[in-house]
Amino acid sequence: MTLPTGADQGFRSAHRLHKTDEYSSVFAFRRALRGRFYMLHYRPNELDTARLGVVVAKKLAKRANVRNLVKRIARETFRRHREGLPATDLVVRLHAPVAKATRAELNLDLLALLQRLPRQ
Repeated sequence: MTLPTGADQGFRSAHRLHKTDEYSSVFAFRRALRGRFYMLHYRPNELDTARLGVVVAKKLAKRANVRNLVKRIARETFRRHREGLPATDLVVRLHAPVAKATRAELNLDLLALLQRLPRQ
């Protein structure tokens, strides 16, 4: 996916899920795509942009630096591809241990999930 020059690639507050209710509504919608490491829960929203939330359980990534890395990779991938995504609320959740995963594998896994999102 290439973006037009000058496209907004920031990750501002308007592009994030903040409240527990926002996360809960995405999980309650019960639509998800599963990749090798990530699970992508999604729910269409009434906004003009996609929003992201990230959940990483201690059970799957024991060390804080690994959890932070997984979240950073998810946010960066979303930030770079947000313009091409449908207006949905997304929750990226780790569902497999990442101890042996490389950054490239994590990037490709999430990118493949974002490309499989249903377009309205």
